[in-house]
Amino acid sequence: MTNLEWQARKEKVVAKGMANLAPVYAASAKNAKITDIEGKTYIDFAAGIAVNNTGHSHPQIVEAVKKQLENFSHTCSMVTPYGSFVELAEKVVEHAPISGETKAAFLTTGAEAVENAVKIARAYTGRSGIIAFKGGFHGRTNMCMGLTGKVAPYKAGFGPFPNEIYHLPFPNTYHGVTEEESINALFDLFACDIEPGRIAAIIFEPIQGEGGFYQAPASWVSKLREICDQHGILMICDEIQTGFARTGKMFACEYFDVEPDIVTMAKGLGGGFPISGVVGKAEVMDAANPGGIGGTYAGSPLACTAAVEVFNVIKQENLCEKAQLVGAQFTEQLTAMQKEIPQIGDIRQVGAMIAIEFNDPSTGAPLADLTKQLVVKSNHAGVILLSCGVKGNVIRFLPPLTIEPELITEGLNIVKAELQTLLAG
Repeated sequence: MTNLEWQARKEKVVAKGMANLAPVYAASAKNAKITDIEGKTYIDFAAGIAVNNTGHSHPQIVEAVKKQLENFSHTCSMVTPYGSFVELAEKVVEHAPISGETKAAFLTTGAEAVENAVKIARAYTGRSGIIAFKGGFHGRTNMCMGLTGKVAPYKAGFGPFPNEIYHLPFPNTYHGVTEEESINALFDLFACDIEPGRIAAIIFEPIQGEGGFYQAPASWVSKLREICDQHGILMICDEIQTGFARTGKMFACEYFDVEPDIVTMAKGLGGGFPISGVVGKAEVMDAANPGGIGGTYAGSPLACTAAVEVFNVIKQENLCEKAQLVGAQFTEQLTAMQKEIPQIGDIRQVGAMIAIEFNDPSTGAPLADLTKQLVVKSNHAGVILLSCGVKGNVIRFLPPLTIEPELITEGLNIVKAELQTLLAG
Protein backbone atom coordinates (compact mmCIF):
# COMPACT_ATOMS: atom_id res chain seq x y z
CA MET A 1 0.00 0.00 0.00
CA THR A 2 1.03 3.61 -0.57
CA ASN A 3 1.31 6.40 1.95
CA LEU A 4 -1.84 8.02 0.59
CA GLU A 5 -3.77 4.76 0.80
CA TRP A 6 -2.82 4.37 4.44
CA GLN A 7 -3.75 7.99 5.07
CA ALA A 8 -7.19 7.42 3.55
CA ARG A 9 -7.69 4.41 5.83
CA LYS A 10 -6.60 6.44 8.82
CA GLU A 11 -8.97 9.31 8.13
CA LYS A 12 -11.91 6.90 8.16
CA VAL A 13 -11.21 5.43 11.59
CA VAL A 14 -8.93 7.80 13.59
CA ALA A 15 -10.26 10.97 15.24
CA LYS A 16 -9.18 14.04 13.31
CA GLY A 17 -7.83 15.57 16.50
CA MET A 18 -4.92 13.12 16.16
CA ALA A 19 -3.77 14.68 12.91
CA ASN A 20 -0.38 13.80 11.46
CA LEU A 21 2.15 16.19 10.00
CA ALA A 22 2.39 14.52 6.58
CA PRO A 23 1.23 11.29 4.96
CA VAL A 24 4.59 9.62 5.51
CA TYR A 25 4.15 6.14 6.97
CA ALA A 26 7.35 4.83 8.51
CA ALA A 27 8.57 1.35 7.65
CA SER A 28 11.98 1.55 9.32
CA ALA A 29 14.31 4.08 10.90
CA LYS A 30 18.01 4.10 11.68
CA ASN A 31 19.83 6.86 13.51
CA ALA A 32 18.84 10.09 11.68
CA LYS A 33 17.00 8.58 8.71
CA ILE A 34 13.45 7.28 8.29
CA THR A 35 12.36 5.06 5.40
CA ASP A 36 8.68 5.06 4.50
CA ILE A 37 6.55 2.19 3.23
CA GLU A 38 7.22 3.28 -0.36
CA GLY A 39 10.98 3.03 0.13
CA LYS A 40 11.70 6.77 0.24
CA THR A 41 14.18 7.96 2.86
CA TYR A 42 13.94 11.14 4.91
CA ILE A 43 16.47 13.09 6.93
CA ASP A 44 14.94 13.40 10.37
CA PHE A 45 15.25 16.88 11.88
CA ALA A 46 12.47 16.10 14.40
CA ALA A 47 13.61 12.95 16.25
CA GLY A 48 10.01 12.16 17.20
CA ILE A 49 9.80 15.61 18.86
CA ALA A 50 13.10 15.35 20.77
CA VAL A 51 12.50 11.73 21.79
CA ASN A 52 15.20 9.93 19.83
CA ASN A 53 18.17 11.90 21.14
CA THR A 54 20.20 8.68 20.87
CA GLY A 55 18.99 8.13 17.30
CA HIS A 56 16.43 5.73 15.91
CA SER A 57 16.90 2.07 16.83
CA HIS A 58 20.16 2.46 18.69
CA PRO A 59 21.52 -1.11 18.74
CA GLN A 60 22.44 -0.99 22.42
CA ILE A 61 18.91 0.03 23.40
CA VAL A 62 17.28 -2.43 21.01
CA GLU A 63 19.28 -5.34 22.38
CA ALA A 64 18.54 -4.46 26.01
CA VAL A 65 14.79 -4.22 25.34
CA LYS A 66 14.79 -7.52 23.43
CA LYS A 67 16.27 -9.26 26.45
CA GLN A 68 13.73 -7.68 28.77
CA LEU A 69 10.85 -8.63 26.49
CA GLU A 70 11.92 -12.27 26.64
CA ASN A 71 11.55 -12.13 30.43
CA PHE A 72 8.31 -10.15 30.84
CA SER A 73 6.63 -7.07 29.43
CA HIS A 74 4.49 -5.91 32.37
CA THR A 75 3.79 -6.65 36.01
CA CYS A 76 2.93 -3.10 37.23
CA SER A 77 5.70 -1.44 39.20
CA MET A 78 3.26 -0.73 42.03
CA VAL A 79 2.33 -4.41 42.39
CA THR A 80 5.44 -6.50 41.76
CA PRO A 81 8.34 -4.15 40.96
CA TYR A 82 11.54 -4.96 39.08
CA GLY A 83 15.19 -4.01 39.24
CA SER A 84 15.29 -1.75 36.18
CA PHE A 85 12.83 0.63 37.86
CA VAL A 86 15.20 1.03 40.83
CA GLU A 87 18.30 1.16 38.65
CA LEU A 88 16.78 3.94 36.56
CA ALA A 89 15.81 5.88 39.68
CA GLU A 90 19.41 5.63 40.87
CA LYS A 91 20.66 7.07 37.58
CA VAL A 92 18.09 9.87 37.55
CA VAL A 93 18.87 10.81 41.15
CA GLU A 94 22.60 10.75 40.37
CA HIS A 95 22.25 13.11 37.42
CA ALA A 96 19.46 15.33 38.74
CA PRO A 97 20.36 19.04 38.75
CA ILE A 98 19.37 19.23 42.43
CA SER A 99 21.85 18.97 45.28
CA GLY A 100 21.20 17.03 48.46
CA GLU A 101 19.01 13.97 48.85
CA THR A 102 16.66 13.46 45.92
CA LYS A 103 14.04 10.92 44.91
CA ALA A 104 12.32 10.05 41.65
CA ALA A 105 9.01 8.66 40.38
CA PHE A 106 8.23 7.29 36.92
CA LEU A 107 5.12 7.55 34.79
CA THR A 108 4.29 7.20 31.10
CA THR A 109 3.73 10.58 29.44
CA GLY A 110 5.11 14.07 29.84
CA ALA A 111 1.68 15.36 30.82
CA GLU A 112 1.53 12.79 33.62
CA ALA A 113 4.90 13.97 34.86
CA VAL A 114 3.66 17.56 35.02
CA GLU A 115 0.37 16.54 36.67
CA ASN A 116 2.22 14.60 39.34
CA ALA A 117 4.73 17.37 39.91
CA VAL A 118 1.80 19.70 40.64
CA LYS A 119 0.19 17.10 42.93
CA ILE A 120 3.45 16.66 44.83
CA ALA A 121 3.94 20.43 45.15
CA ARG A 122 0.42 20.87 46.49
CA ALA A 123 0.83 17.99 48.92
CA TYR A 124 4.12 19.37 50.24
CA THR A 125 3.05 23.01 50.60
CA GLY A 126 -0.61 22.54 51.46
CA ARG A 127 -1.34 25.24 48.89
CA SER A 128 -3.25 25.19 45.62
CA GLY A 129 -2.13 28.07 43.38
CA ILE A 130 0.17 27.43 40.41
CA ILE A 131 1.94 30.04 38.30
CA ALA A 132 2.87 29.30 34.68
CA PHE A 133 3.91 31.46 31.72
CA LYS A 134 2.53 32.64 28.42
CA GLY A 135 3.96 30.63 25.55
CA GLY A 136 4.67 27.65 27.77
CA PHE A 137 3.57 24.12 26.90
CA HIS A 138 3.04 21.43 29.52
CA GLY A 139 0.75 18.82 27.94
CA ARG A 140 -2.75 18.01 26.74
CA THR A 141 -4.54 16.79 29.87
CA ASN A 142 -6.98 19.19 31.48
CA MET A 143 -4.56 20.35 34.17
CA CYS A 144 -1.73 20.66 31.68
CA MET A 145 -3.86 22.56 29.17
CA GLY A 146 -4.62 24.96 31.99
CA LEU A 147 -0.90 25.43 32.56
CA THR A 148 -0.13 25.78 28.86
CA GLY A 149 0.13 29.32 27.55
CA LYS A 150 -0.70 28.64 23.90
CA VAL A 151 -4.30 28.39 22.69
CA ALA A 152 -4.16 26.85 19.20
CA PRO A 153 -4.37 23.95 18.84
CA TYR A 154 -3.97 22.80 22.43
CA LYS A 155 -6.68 24.65 24.34
CA ALA A 156 -9.20 25.77 21.72
CA GLY A 157 -12.62 24.31 22.44
CA PHE A 158 -11.58 22.30 25.49
CA GLY A 159 -12.35 24.57 28.45
CA PRO A 160 -13.09 25.23 31.21
CA PHE A 161 -9.71 24.58 32.80
CA PRO A 162 -8.80 24.13 36.47
CA ASN A 163 -8.88 27.26 38.55
CA GLU A 164 -6.04 28.81 40.57
CA ILE A 165 -3.68 28.69 37.59
CA TYR A 166 -2.14 32.06 36.73
CA HIS A 167 -0.14 33.04 33.64
CA LEU A 168 2.60 35.64 33.48
CA PRO A 169 4.59 37.03 30.54
CA PHE A 170 7.75 35.07 29.75
CA PRO A 171 10.81 37.30 29.21
CA ASN A 172 11.59 37.48 25.51
CA THR A 173 14.11 39.99 24.26
CA TYR A 174 13.35 39.37 20.59
CA HIS A 175 9.71 40.30 21.16
CA GLY A 176 10.37 43.12 23.59
CA VAL A 177 9.28 41.47 26.85
CA THR A 178 11.83 42.35 29.49
CA GLU A 179 12.76 40.44 32.62
CA GLU A 180 11.59 43.41 34.66
CA GLU A 181 8.14 43.32 33.05
CA SER A 182 7.81 39.63 33.85
CA ILE A 183 8.85 40.03 37.47
CA ASN A 184 6.64 43.10 37.92
CA ALA A 185 3.71 41.09 36.57
CA LEU A 186 4.39 38.53 39.29
CA PHE A 187 4.30 41.23 41.96
CA ASP A 188 1.07 42.56 40.46
CA LEU A 189 -0.38 39.06 40.65
CA PHE A 190 0.47 38.90 44.33
CA ALA A 191 -1.14 42.28 44.88
CA CYS A 192 -4.28 41.81 42.80
CA ASP A 193 -5.16 38.12 42.37
CA ILE A 194 -3.62 35.74 44.90
CA GLU A 195 -1.33 36.15 47.87
CA PRO A 196 2.03 34.36 47.67
CA GLY A 197 1.12 32.25 50.71
CA ARG A 198 -1.41 30.39 48.52
CA ILE A 199 1.02 29.60 45.69
CA ALA A 200 2.34 26.04 45.70
CA ALA A 201 4.69 26.27 42.74
CA ILE A 202 5.98 28.23 39.77
CA ILE A 203 6.49 26.07 36.67
CA PHE A 204 8.44 27.04 33.56
CA GLU A 205 10.49 25.55 30.73
CA PRO A 206 14.18 26.51 30.72
CA ILE A 207 13.71 26.84 26.97
CA GLN A 208 10.14 27.19 25.78
CA GLY A 209 9.47 24.38 23.32
CA GLU A 210 6.12 24.79 21.58
CA GLY A 211 6.31 28.49 22.41
CA GLY A 212 9.22 29.07 20.02
CA PHE A 213 12.56 27.99 21.57
CA TYR A 214 13.09 31.05 23.75
CA GLN A 215 15.62 30.51 26.55
CA ALA A 216 14.86 31.76 30.05
CA PRO A 217 17.45 34.37 31.09
CA ALA A 218 19.64 33.15 33.96
CA SER A 219 19.22 36.40 35.90
CA TRP A 220 15.42 36.09 35.65
CA VAL A 221 15.54 32.52 36.95
CA SER A 222 17.71 33.67 39.86
CA LYS A 223 15.14 36.33 40.71
CA LEU A 224 12.35 33.73 40.58
CA ARG A 225 14.36 31.50 42.89
CA GLU A 226 14.76 34.37 45.33
CA ILE A 227 11.02 35.04 45.31
CA CYS A 228 10.22 31.35 45.71
CA ASP A 229 12.54 31.07 48.70
CA GLN A 230 11.10 34.20 50.26
CA HIS A 231 7.54 32.88 50.12
CA GLY A 232 7.97 29.12 50.45
CA ILE A 233 7.03 28.48 46.80
CA LEU A 234 8.45 25.48 44.94
CA MET A 235 10.20 25.91 41.60
CA ILE A 236 9.37 23.29 38.96
CA CYS A 237 11.50 23.09 35.81
CA ASP A 238 9.75 21.36 32.92
CA GLU A 239 12.63 19.60 31.14
CA ILE A 240 10.46 17.31 29.03
CA GLN A 241 11.78 18.67 25.72
CA THR A 242 15.12 20.02 26.93
CA GLY A 243 16.40 17.07 28.95
CA PHE A 244 18.95 14.32 28.35
CA ALA A 245 21.82 16.08 26.58
CA ARG A 246 19.57 17.92 24.10
CA THR A 247 20.94 21.35 25.07
CA GLY A 248 24.55 20.32 25.54
CA LYS A 249 24.02 19.60 29.22
CA MET A 250 22.10 16.72 30.75
CA PHE A 251 19.43 19.23 31.82
CA ALA A 252 18.95 22.76 30.52
CA CYS A 253 18.53 24.21 34.01
CA GLU A 254 22.23 23.48 34.55
CA TYR A 255 22.80 26.73 32.62
CA PHE A 256 21.38 28.61 35.60
CA ASP A 257 23.09 29.56 38.85
CA VAL A 258 20.23 28.22 40.98
CA GLU A 259 18.50 24.86 41.37
CA PRO A 260 14.85 23.89 41.00
CA ASP A 261 12.98 21.90 43.63
CA ILE A 262 11.33 19.56 41.11
CA VAL A 263 12.20 18.58 37.54
CA THR A 264 9.86 16.87 35.08
CA MET A 265 11.23 14.70 32.27
CA ALA A 266 10.05 12.48 29.42
CA LYS A 267 10.83 12.40 25.64
CA GLY A 268 14.61 11.76 25.48
CA LEU A 269 14.54 9.70 28.68
CA GLY A 270 13.24 6.55 26.99
CA GLY A 271 15.11 6.47 23.69
CA GLY A 272 11.84 5.89 21.84
CA PHE A 273 9.94 4.06 24.56
CA PRO A 274 7.12 5.81 26.47
CA ILE A 275 8.27 6.85 29.92
CA SER A 276 8.31 10.03 31.97
CA GLY A 277 9.53 10.98 35.39
CA VAL A 278 9.61 13.47 38.21
CA VAL A 279 12.69 14.06 40.35
CA GLY A 280 12.95 16.40 43.29
CA LYS A 281 14.14 17.03 46.79
CA ALA A 282 13.45 13.94 48.86
CA GLU A 283 11.31 15.67 51.48
CA VAL A 284 9.21 17.22 48.71
CA MET A 285 8.81 14.00 46.74
CA ASP A 286 7.81 12.08 49.86
CA ALA A 287 4.91 14.45 50.58
CA ALA A 288 2.48 12.36 48.51
CA ASN A 289 0.91 9.44 50.36
CA PRO A 290 1.62 5.87 49.20
CA GLY A 291 -0.51 5.21 46.13
CA GLY A 292 -1.05 8.94 45.57
CA ILE A 293 1.14 8.99 42.47
CA GLY A 294 1.85 6.36 39.86
CA GLY A 295 -0.29 4.40 37.42
CA THR A 296 -0.84 0.99 35.87
CA TYR A 297 1.79 1.43 33.17
CA ALA A 298 3.99 3.84 35.12
CA GLY A 299 7.64 3.09 34.51
CA SER A 300 7.08 0.00 32.36
CA PRO A 301 9.88 -2.59 32.45
CA LEU A 302 10.56 -2.18 28.72
CA ALA A 303 10.81 1.59 29.00
CA CYS A 304 12.89 1.49 32.19
CA THR A 305 15.33 -0.90 30.54
CA ALA A 306 15.58 1.39 27.52
CA ALA A 307 16.06 4.47 29.72
CA VAL A 308 18.92 2.87 31.64
CA GLU A 309 20.66 2.31 28.32
CA VAL A 310 19.97 5.90 27.27
CA PHE A 311 22.05 7.08 30.23
CA ASN A 312 24.81 4.67 29.22
CA VAL A 313 24.77 5.81 25.58
CA ILE A 314 24.84 9.50 26.53
CA LYS A 315 27.97 8.88 28.57
CA GLN A 316 29.72 6.45 26.21
CA GLU A 317 29.13 8.54 23.09
CA ASN A 318 29.64 11.96 24.72
CA LEU A 319 26.26 13.20 23.54
CA CYS A 320 26.40 16.45 25.51
CA GLU A 321 29.49 17.42 23.55
CA LYS A 322 27.96 16.15 20.30
CA ALA A 323 24.86 18.28 20.91
CA GLN A 324 27.08 21.36 21.00
CA LEU A 325 28.77 20.36 17.75
CA VAL A 326 25.43 19.68 16.06
CA GLY A 327 24.09 23.04 17.19
CA ALA A 328 27.20 24.88 16.04
CA GLN A 329 26.95 23.34 12.56
CA PHE A 330 23.28 24.26 12.27
CA THR A 331 23.94 27.82 13.42
CA GLU A 332 26.82 28.31 11.00
CA GLN A 333 24.80 27.13 8.01
CA LEU A 334 21.61 28.93 9.04
CA THR A 335 23.53 32.18 9.55
CA ALA A 336 24.86 31.91 6.01
CA MET A 337 21.31 31.22 4.82
CA GLN A 338 19.99 34.25 6.69
CA LYS A 339 22.35 36.55 4.73
CA GLU A 340 20.55 35.52 1.56
CA ILE A 341 17.05 35.25 3.00
CA PRO A 342 16.04 38.28 5.12
CA GLN A 343 12.74 36.63 6.08
CA ILE A 344 14.79 34.65 8.61
CA GLY A 345 14.43 37.21 11.35
CA ASP A 346 16.12 35.35 14.18
CA ILE A 347 18.24 32.25 14.82
CA ARG A 348 18.22 30.67 18.28
CA GLN A 349 20.36 27.78 19.44
CA VAL A 350 21.21 26.08 22.72
CA GLY A 351 23.01 22.82 22.08
CA ALA A 352 20.96 20.85 19.56
CA MET A 353 17.79 22.90 20.13
CA ILE A 354 17.82 25.20 17.12
CA ALA A 355 15.14 27.49 15.72
CA ILE A 356 14.64 30.06 13.00
CA GLU A 357 11.83 32.61 13.14
CA PHE A 358 10.25 33.99 9.99
CA ASN A 359 9.11 37.61 9.91
CA ASP A 360 8.38 40.11 7.17
CA PRO A 361 11.64 42.09 6.84
CA SER A 362 9.69 45.32 6.24
CA THR A 363 6.92 45.13 8.82
CA GLY A 364 8.15 42.49 11.26
CA ALA A 365 4.85 40.60 10.88
CA PRO A 366 5.06 36.86 11.58
CA LEU A 367 5.11 34.71 8.44
CA ALA A 368 3.03 31.76 9.62
CA ASP A 369 1.88 30.69 6.14
CA LEU A 370 5.45 30.58 4.85
CA THR A 371 6.45 28.48 7.85
CA LYS A 372 3.62 26.03 7.31
CA GLN A 373 4.36 25.69 3.62
CA LEU A 374 8.06 25.13 4.28
CA VAL A 375 7.27 22.22 6.61
CA VAL A 376 5.09 20.59 3.94
CA LYS A 377 7.51 21.23 1.06
CA SER A 378 10.52 20.01 3.03
CA ASN A 379 8.72 16.82 4.00
CA HIS A 380 7.93 16.13 0.34
CA ALA A 381 11.57 16.82 -0.52
CA GLY A 382 12.84 14.36 2.09
CA VAL A 383 13.40 16.33 5.29
CA ILE A 384 11.18 15.97 8.37
CA LEU A 385 10.64 19.42 9.90
CA LEU A 386 8.55 20.74 12.78
CA SER A 387 7.12 24.19 13.36
CA CYS A 388 6.29 25.89 16.65
CA GLY A 389 5.75 29.32 18.15
CA VAL A 390 2.68 31.01 19.56
CA LYS A 391 2.26 32.72 16.18
CA GLY A 392 3.20 29.64 14.16
CA ASN A 393 6.21 31.27 12.50
CA VAL A 394 9.10 29.25 13.92
CA ILE A 395 10.88 26.21 12.50
CA ARG A 396 12.51 24.09 15.18
CA PHE A 397 15.33 21.67 14.46
CA LEU A 398 15.55 18.69 16.82
CA PRO A 399 17.80 16.15 15.11
CA PRO A 400 19.14 13.07 16.87
CA LEU A 401 22.30 14.02 18.71
CA THR A 402 24.00 11.19 16.83
CA ILE A 403 23.26 12.66 13.38
CA GLU A 404 26.10 12.60 10.87
CA PRO A 405 27.49 16.05 9.89
CA GLU A 406 26.97 15.36 6.19
CA LEU A 407 23.26 14.73 6.79
CA ILE A 408 22.92 18.13 8.48
CA THR A 409 24.42 19.82 5.43
CA GLU A 410 22.30 17.79 3.03
CA GLY A 411 19.11 18.44 4.97
CA LEU A 412 19.69 22.17 5.33
CA ASN A 413 20.50 22.49 1.63
CA ILE A 414 17.11 20.95 0.89
CA VAL A 415 15.38 23.30 3.33
CA LYS A 416 17.13 26.30 1.79
CA ALA A 417 16.17 25.28 -1.75
CA GLU A 418 12.52 24.77 -0.79
CA LEU A 419 12.43 28.09 1.06
CA GLN A 420 13.90 29.98 -1.89
CA THR A 421 11.36 28.35 -4.21
CA LEU A 422 8.50 29.41 -1.95
CA LEU A 423 9.76 32.99 -1.73
CA ALA A 424 10.25 33.16 -5.49
CA GLY A 425 6.59 32.45 -5.69
